[in-house]
Amino acid sequence: MAISMDMIESERVEGNTPTLRLFALLEVIAEKDSYFSLQSLSEELGIPKPTLHRMLQQLESARLIIRDGDGRQYSTGRRLHQMAEKLLLNNTIHGSRRAVLRHLVEEIGESCNITACSGNEVLYLDRVETVAPLRFYLHPGSRVPLHCSASGKLFLAQMSPSQCRRLLEAAPLEQYTPNTLTRFDAIEQEIEQVRRQGYAMDNEEFLPGLICIAVLVPGENGKSNMGIAAQSPIMRITREKALDFLPVLRRAADSLAEIEKANAAA
Repeated sequence: MAISMDMIESERVEGNTPTLRLFALLEVIAEKDSYFSLQSLSEELGIPKPTLHRMLQQLESARLIIRDGDGRQYSTGRRLHQMAEKLLLNNTIHGSRRAVLRHLVEEIGESCNITACSGNEVLYLDRVETVAPLRFYLHPGSRVPLHCSASGKLFLAQMSPSQCRRLLEAAPLEQYTPNTLTRFDAIEQEIEQVRRQGYAMDNEEFLPGLICIAVLVPGENGKSNMGIAAQSPIMRITREKALDFLPVLRRAADSLAEIEKANAAA
């Protein structure tokens, strides 16, 4: 259904065609960290509800947004998430990122990976394995739960308490090892500690015998959907030794941030 140009007054939803205005609306929606209603979005954008309703219907029919149980609240849809994941995995700056990752592995001697938050999971964007004989094999495209991974805790620490709880409630908090935190209060306490210290650890919480430490790649707006982490069997490192990786991890994170910034400006 075509939408006439004179029906849209919002400066944030601009475009010369209905398709471009739908895309602009999708950009606004993608920035939200919580559910939204037709009423709240209409008030925010200054678009009449009948017009906005038709636009949301089009996005919903394309599976780019979805409604929650009561049908009054909207959020981003799985198809949009899949598009974002494919862009991250197939980004043209993959080679530059991988060079940073390879150098990091050479420096610390352990496997390292670059991650992003995808729904209620952590998505591995890239990974370089150590040459050491004992290692845990994971590959780009692998997914791990948010609640028991170092990168996942970092992503959760950036969210509001309501968004964090909503993501964690979307799937059962499975206990993978005796160290896995599965109670909301314990996870929230852990996340608050991550906020204070600026890094996160997975202390055999996802896989027995595996320890992981991660930091965020700095983002221009203060938030980031990219992390960088080092993993090692506990036979080679302790929690205390993993902390020694932090300066090198942060330098690598800064290098990745510069690559992202240059790519955005290109």
